[in-house]
Amino acid sequence: MNYSIKTPLTMETVKKLKAGDIVKISGVVYTARDAAHKKMITLLNEGKSLPFDVENQVIYYVGPCPARPGEVIGSAGPTTSGRMDAYAPELIKLGLKGMIGKGLRCKNVIDSMKKYGAVYFGAIGGAAALIAQTIVKEEIIAFPELGAEAVRKLTVKDFPAVVVIDSNGNDLYEIGKNKYRKL
Repeated sequence: MNYSIKTPLTMETVKKLKAGDIVKISGVVYTARDAAHKKMITLLNEGKSLPFDVENQVIYYVGPCPARPGEVIGSAGPTTSGRMDAYAPELIKLGLKGMIGKGLRCKNVIDSMKKYGAVYFGAIGGAAALIAQTIVKEEIIAFPELGAEAVRKLTVKDFPAVVVIDSNGNDLYEIGKNKYRKL
């Protein structure tokens, strides 16, 4: 199925999305890579607040390039999601509903997605310049000292992605491997 979805995500939206669905995401999406995730988990462990409320939000695993004159943002392609696997379950437990990246996720992340209701979207690696065109606004909201890995609040319009893992744990990577094995 093809869907146009808006953030913040509702549980109803999360539950209707299935592995293999193609989506266009519009609304606010936050960015964070491994250094920012580590800082956010440290804040939580210290009893402090996160730089944004993760409930019903989407985090895009990206460290965008600087913008050229007249552009909102530079190239903004996904990074490998597995680097966030140590931190994602805690954020999902707090209500994070979506993650965008590339590559496989570990069992703990998938189990958390099933338990709390979240989806993992795949963005196309190598299409960073095209993806950047869907970003209409960008603002650094936390950890500016991290440079490209600072937490950003992005406003996106029709950001293209594929549901790789749905809230039932169906994994497009596994589905694809199983189909291949049957050939």
